[in-house]
Amino acid sequence: MPEASFFTDMLQSITDRGRKLLFSSSRASGVATKADLETLCEMLLSSRGEASGMALAAEILARWDALDAEGVQRFFQMLSDKFGPDTAKLDQAIENYRADKSSTAIIALHQAAEPRRQELLRRLNHAPSGTAKLVRMREQLIASKEQATGFQALDADFTHLFGSWFNRGFLTLRPIDWSTPAHILEKIIKYEAVHEISGWEELRRRLAPADRRCFAFFHPRLTDEPLVFVEVALTRWMPSAIGDVLDEGREQINADEATTAVFYSISNCQDGLRGISFGNFLIKQVVEDLRKDLPSLKNFVTLSPVPGFARWLKSHNAASDLSAADRKALTLLDDPKWADDENMAVEVERVLLPLAARYFLMERTPEGRPIDPVARFHLGNGARLERLNFLGDRSAKAMQQAHGLMVNYLYQLEDIVANHEALAQRGEVVASPAVKGLLNQNGEGRRGTVASKAASRSRKW
Repeated sequence: MPEASFFTDMLQSITDRGRKLLFSSSRASGVATKADLETLCEMLLSSRGEASGMALAAEILARWDALDAEGVQRFFQMLSDKFGPDTAKLDQAIENYRADKSSTAIIALHQAAEPRRQELLRRLNHAPSGTAKLVRMREQLIASKEQATGFQALDADFTHLFGSWFNRGFLTLRPIDWSTPAHILEKIIKYEAVHEISGWEELRRRLAPADRRCFAFFHPRLTDEPLVFVEVALTRWMPSAIGDVLDEGREQINADEATTAVFYSISNCQDGLRGISFGNFLIKQVVEDLRKDLPSLKNFVTLSPVPGFARWLKSHNAASDLSAADRKALTLLDDPKWADDENMAVEVERVLLPLAARYFLMERTPEGRPIDPVARFHLGNGARLERLNFLGDRSAKAMQQAHGLMVNYLYQLEDIVANHEALAQRGEVVASPAVKGLLNQNGEGRRGTVASKAASRSRKW
């Protein structure tokens, strides 16, 4: 991206001039080189010159890069303790607002309540590569052992600023294919978080065929760093198992033969941007782009993992109200080879799918949201819970997290708004009749389902 390169070069040029100005006199040079990080941060906040400010920001971030783990903790503690709101100004602003609730008083109160570190972070962002370094800084903040108890306010400031800096208006959607530069493709391999990519040959199978697509969001200050990407399979039907999608011996089709776009992996790439939502914009933009390019596409679905299901089943005593026979069936899950034995698998499926329906349709967080994180994402975007897929993923990770369960969410474009409102306003999960029918099922009548799995997987829409 030549525009981004020009901008980066310009920032570096301004910073270099600022360094010459900042260190030109022996007195200034002595203050800047001997000052600790807290002093440099205070200098940056009081700086009025653009070039000198960028030079100070670059110096602070360079020193940050050199800190060991203990130094990182001290730096975060310093930001928390020394760069919060000016309490005297805040107290005075509160008193002024109580006496006069004018717009002027409200503005003054807002300004006084803002922690000084927010402005400090804004100024650090002016340095060359400042955005990338601040993202890495928050990544370390999140990983910090003290973050859960001591750094909530500091993390809230990062989240507030990143929410503005990385809003949809700044993001660019770019297709990722086999001709994409290798240094970006390496990051796709590295950041894939749902279905591991074992190497270049497997990546080629996911990107090169005519019936495969991949898209990623990029930010102008992180030009070669994808923020989030989605992998798409173009098919004639809705798959129920990830093996049907990733099988290297599968039948390939031309893109214009496809009727269904399957979003089978969505991966966030930057841990430092955790909590900043990109995926909902990504899905909607990709759907629009695919519809324009491939008018034959009628259905947009996911094949999604269920990362919280096994944990819920174990820790919430979900089987306590089951019959003795059904509880016994669930004990089969303790056998590492249960999924390879058809009789055992039939018994597990008979009990597991109704419990999975309860997990999605009935269970809620204390805030009243679906308890599964992937479900919260897709249902919150307006998708419908379309189908539960027993043993849809036999990988070790999926067996551990979900006993192999996978889910199809359906994005029916004319229903997205209504589905979203049903969840947001009434807490209702919109689901297909087949999923709802599982909810009250006591486990009888499900025998033989595993044996007919191949037929259900090839069902055409």
